[in-house]
Amino acid sequence: MTQCDKQRSHYKKNIEGLERVQRRATKLGKGLEHKADGERLRDLGLFSLEKRRLRGDLIALYNCLKGGGREVGSVSSPRVGKHWKRLPREVVESPSLEVFERRVDVVLRDMVEWWTWQCWVNGWT
Repeated sequence: MTQCDKQRSHYKKNIEGLERVQRRATKLGKGLEHKADGERLRDLGLFSLEKRRLRGDLIALYNCLKGGGREVGSVSSPRVGKHWKRLPREVVESPSLEVFERRVDVVLRDMVEWWTWQCWVNGWT
C-alpha cells in the first residue's frame, strides 16, 4: 500500500465517521427518526457533507474566476469542473458572490431532492 493509498483510506474513514455522526444527529429531531437521510437533511435545510464540500469548492472557483481568491489551479479539479460546467448560466454569471451562493444553494437543493426521490423509487436507504 502506497502512502497515497494510506492517506486516501484514512480520509475515507474520517468522512464515513462524520457522516455517521450527521445521520445520528439528524435523527434527534422530533418526527425525523424514521425518515430517509436525504429527507431529514432537506427538512432541516442541510446539505450532505459531500454537497457542502462541493459548495465550498464551487464558491472558491467562482472567487478565483472573478479575481478574488487563490489561483484557479489550486481549486480546480475534474470533480469541480464537471459540476461547474453543469451549472445554469445565470448561476455562473452571478454578479456577486452573495448572489452566486444563493443560486448555487438552489441548484444543490434540487440535487438533494432528486437523490431523495431516487432513493424512494429504488428502495435505497
